[in-house]
Amino acid sequence: MEEAVLGVAMATHAILAAATISFSSPAPLLPHSSARPFHPAIIAQPLKLLFPSPSDAAAPKPLAVVAAPKPLAVVAATQKAVSVLKGSSHVEGLVTLLQQDDGPTTVSVRVTGLTPGLHGFHLHEYGDTTNGCISTGPHFNPSNMTHGAPKDEVRHAGDLGNIVANADGIAEATIVDNQILLSGPNSVVGRAFVVHELEDDLGKGGHELSLTTGNAGGRLACGVVGLAPV
Repeated sequence: MEEAVLGVAMATHAILAAATISFSSPAPLLPHSSARPFHPAIIAQPLKLLFPSPSDAAAPKPLAVVAAPKPLAVVAATQKAVSVLKGSSHVEGLVTLLQQDDGPTTVSVRVTGLTPGLHGFHLHEYGDTTNGCISTGPHFNPSNMTHGAPKDEVRHAGDLGNIVANADGIAEATIVDNQILLSGPNSVVGRAFVVHELEDDLGKGGHELSLTTGNAGGRLACGVVGLAPV
């Protein structure tokens, strides 16, 4: 009887020992869990960081090529003016003026209805024709000089000498002058050209009017100088 009890006790002890061992092992995952069992080998794996390779990097865009600025072109400033000559007589004409930069002015003259021969041709101070050509005033004379020839050092700025009419009464002339300016304080714009009845003695005739008007007589036709498109 004692041996039977001892056998039962030993069997019970064996069962309890087996149960203790099973509880010390990791518990199995629940049947409905989707997680995988933890494995210590994961911790031992080295951490790998992924960096883009040089070939993966976006290639730098090429710099835009900026063309060198072109040098500024210096364009000659050409100015033009005209004067339409009219008077109480049948004399009429056209004067065209061209000046490039600060150079001399080219004065192109064509007058019809004149008597054959020389006729004084001057620029007068005012562009006022309210009383015909008389109200254009004296010769343009900003330097307060006496009357002279176009090539003289002492002359009025408006002294342009004579134009010559042919047998048909037509006078054509081209005058290049450095005192007939289209800009600046001594500009001729707004003043008036006048064609005279007689020859201009260029200040050398000894007449009482020689040093003021060249004794060129009456005023046949005149016209105000105005700017014109080039």
